[in-house]
Amino acid sequence: MDSSQNFLTPYYQRHNQRRQEHLASLGLPIAGKTVLEVGSGIGDHTSFFIDRKCKVTSTDGRQELLGILQERHPQAATILWNVELPPSEFIPKSQIVYAYGILYHTRNPQSVLENLASLCTEMLLLETCVSFGDEELVNLTSETIGDPTQALQGTGCRPTRPWIFKSLKNLFPFVYLTRTQPWHEEFPVDWTNPAEKNEAGLSRSVFVASRTQLCNPNLSTELLNYQGR
Repeated sequence: MDSSQNFLTPYYQRHNQRRQEHLASLGLPIAGKTVLEVGSGIGDHTSFFIDRKCKVTSTDGRQELLGILQERHPQAATILWNVELPPSEFIPKSQIVYAYGILYHTRNPQSVLENLASLCTEMLLLETCVSFGDEELVNLTSETIGDPTQALQGTGCRPTRPWIFKSLKNLFPFVYLTRTQPWHEEFPVDWTNPAEKNEAGLSRSVFVASRTQLCNPNLSTELLNYQGR
């Protein structure tokens, strides 16, 4: 099986659809911006920004995935980058940094967030697997190195939402949780009930960090225990 097949399963395609329709529902100022897409894989999310007339630079830690992305989306620039390493001078600072589905595949999420913040001039869009709980924990976990959808180094993390929220607040003046979650079982809406974990044991959340205040009714400055759809 080639690398692209891992991303083309019905599970992945449905998951992508639910995340992107949710992002579109937030009413964020995205159109026409410069976008740095991090952990882009084969580019399943790239057209979301291209169709909105954004100038997109896509990065991933695996060159074979970037090759597929470039065939699918020749409008996007591609740069090989392991997000756990400091960004090179060739990676442009961008108005929007898009980091969906990448943070939990890293073993040092703090340094990753610092890297992303250093490249972001306006807004960071972050979606990641998280752990239930009120404590500030990183929760390292093992992943399969040979799987192109998993961590490069074989170690990932499942940080708690409080850990992510606090870490983002140390890097951005304005940090938000979305008031709604995507229509997918991996996105709980009741964080007081760990039984909401789906059968795969994955729980996800969406955050927005900004250099300027966003007056948007779809965003909360508080870490909500209850969210809608």
